This record gives sequence, structure tokens and C-alpha cells, in this order.
Amino acid sequence: MVGQVVKVALAFVGIIVGAGFASGQEVMQYFVAFGINGIWGAVISAVVMTVMALIILQLGSYFHADEHGEVFRRVSHPIFSRLLDIGVVLTLFSTGFVMFAGAGANLNQQWGLPVWVGALVMVVLVLAAGMLDVDKVTTVIGAITPFIIVFITIASIYTIVAGDFSGVEQLEEASESVETTLPNWFVAGVNYTSFNLMVAVSMAVVIGGNMFNPRVAGRGGLLGGLIYSGLLLISAITLFLAVEKVGADDMPMLTIINELNPVLGQVMAVVIYGMIFNTALGMFYALGRRLTASRPTTFKPIYMLTVLAGFGLSFFGFRELVGYVYPILGYMGLLLIAVMLVAWARARVRIYRESERRMRIVDLLQIGTHGNLSREEAVALDREIAESNLDELQIRSAVRE
Repeated sequence: MVGQVVKVALAFVGIIVGAGFASGQEVMQYFVAFGINGIWGAVISAVVMTVMALIILQLGSYFHADEHGEVFRRVSHPIFSRLLDIGVVLTLFSTGFVMFAGAGANLNQQWGLPVWVGALVMVVLVLAAGMLDVDKVTTVIGAITPFIIVFITIASIYTIVAGDFSGVEQLEEASESVETTLPNWFVAGVNYTSFNLMVAVSMAVVIGGNMFNPRVAGRGGLLGGLIYSGLLLISAITLFLAVEKVGADDMPMLTIINELNPVLGQVMAVVIYGMIFNTALGMFYALGRRLTASRPTTFKPIYMLTVLAGFGLSFFGFRELVGYVYPILGYMGLLLIAVMLVAWARARVRIYRESERRMRIVDLLQIGTHGNLSREEAVALDREIAESNLDELQIRSAVRE
């Protein structure tokens, strides 16, 4: 169970920590731009994200969902469900092509390669990985996450220990030069959370739906939210302290690592590229699953078309896309927070009981595979399956997997 929780947690973090976060550009525009108050905005964002990560993954598992639209239809009014579905589809596609732009900017800043080279290599990687099944995609996304945790921690320790900081007033003044399209720190904190939820919800539902036990999925979401929160707060403080040096860079976190050690900078560039890959894969994979929900056999061609269309739209500039596309999507995400929070609050008792029920079903089915199921246990198994919110075919298939 612990292994499953950690796997889900790392995959969740991997979805969110893409080009904007890993590079530091999102944190600069959403939090550092508002100085000390921006740190409080990061705290608000971290708390809300941790709670919502648990909720979304648990609901995905409870409904054994294959795509986000299935959950929306179950928990909200048809009008809200449709609005959220459209919003998430737009978010998946928009974030996906922003990742391609980030891939190009990353290799351009580090090695001077043309922007289109980094974007094109990313397209090839995303197309190849998208041919895997959801369990393997989850594993791929989660595998790269520990590296960015290590490098952000290294950058933070270096900045705090070795930095020669100006006073708070000078740092506040330098923060004002960071361009942002957001009005104040509170709106920025809430907007950042709702945007990231719009980014994460579709693939998180798919990951949660792949977990048979809602309790395991929820714990994975909670752990993922806590890891993400720690990274967010560390990044916000680090970049605020270094704002005078890196405030104008596309990849400020990469600049810090390069200053620490050029070799580590080379590795960091690769790690950031890997995190960009994580998010791009998560976005287009979830988008493909949603667009082909009624025609699963068409997944591969639709997936390829959306990835190629995203590549074509990725040449508008990374910083500009982050500054204008992300806040708009964030405002749309406020509805998502409200709907999912209310749905979970209403269903939390049923989810708890269903988690207990599914654990009993697994135990009974495992006994049955060895031919040791008594008549009373067989009757109990039939009763538990009948009372589950899943049908028998779904249950037996999930347990076999």
C-alpha cells in the first residue's frame, strides 16, 4: 500500500511541476512579483492544493473513472458539468502547448539551441510515451519527479546559505520590476491553485480511477499535495531572495543552479526538460482520453493530432504564454474548486464505507482464488459486490489488474 501511495503522490506532483514551476517562471509571476506578501499567497495556494489533491484523487478512485467528464457528470449539475468539461479540455490543450514552448526556451537558455529544436524533441518524446497504457504513463511521470525535488532543494540551500542579500526593502523594490498580469497577492495565490487544479484534474482523475481503493488514492493525493506545497514555498522564498539577479530570466531557477556549479546547471536543464515532458505527457494523454471517451479505438490518431496542433501553437513565446494564458485558466478553475469540494463533502461518508467494502472484497476474492471460500464467505462476497457503487465486472477487472 505504501508503494502505491508514493507512486500516486509522485505522479501527481509530476503533472503539476512542469515548465513554469520547475523553471521558476510561474513562481516569479504569481508570488515573487508581490514581494513578502507573495509568500503569504504561496501559503494559501499550498494549503488549498493539498486538500484538493486528496479530494480529486479520491473521487476518481471512488467512481473508477477513465476520464474527468465521468466524475463531473456524477457530482455536479449538467450545466456546471459541461462548463467544467469545456474548461478542462481547453486547459489541457493550452498547458500542453505552453510546455512545448517551455521545452524550447529551456534548451535555448542553457545551450543556445533554436527554440524549435527543444520543442520538436519534446513532441517526439510525448508522441512515443503516449502510446503506453495509463499505469505505465503514471510510472513514467512519477519517476522523474524526485530529481526536481532534489535540485530545487539544492538551489534553495545554496541561495540561503551562500547568498549576499540586500535588505528587505531592496528586495521588495526589485520584486516590483517582475512583470505580472495579476492584480494582487491574494488573487494570485487563489488563481494559481485553481489554475493548477485545472491542469491536474483530468490526469489526476485518470490516475485515481486506476486505483481500486479510494483510501489509497486519497492518501497518495494528500502526500502529493504536501510534497508540492513544500516545493512551492521553498521556491517562492528562494526566488524572492535572488530576485535582483534572476528576476528578468525566463528560467530563473536554472540560472541559480548554473551560478552554483556549471555542471549541475547542465544536469538541471535536463531535469527541467524532464518535468516539462511530465506535464506535456499528462496534458495530452488526458486530453486524448477525454476526446475519445466514446470511441476509445481512435485514441492514438486523435492523440497524435492534438500533440502536433499544440506544437504549431507553441511559438508565441514562453513568458508571454505563462503571463496571459495561465491566469485566464485560473479564474475558470474557481468553479472546479467549488464543485469538487461540495461533492466530496457530501460523499465523504459513502467514500469511506466504499473503501472498507473494497478492501473486504479484495480479501474475499483472494481467498476464493485458492478455493478456500466458505459458503458464508461466498454470500458475504456477493453482498459486498451488490452494495458497491461499481458493478461486478468493474470490480473483478480492477482486482485482477
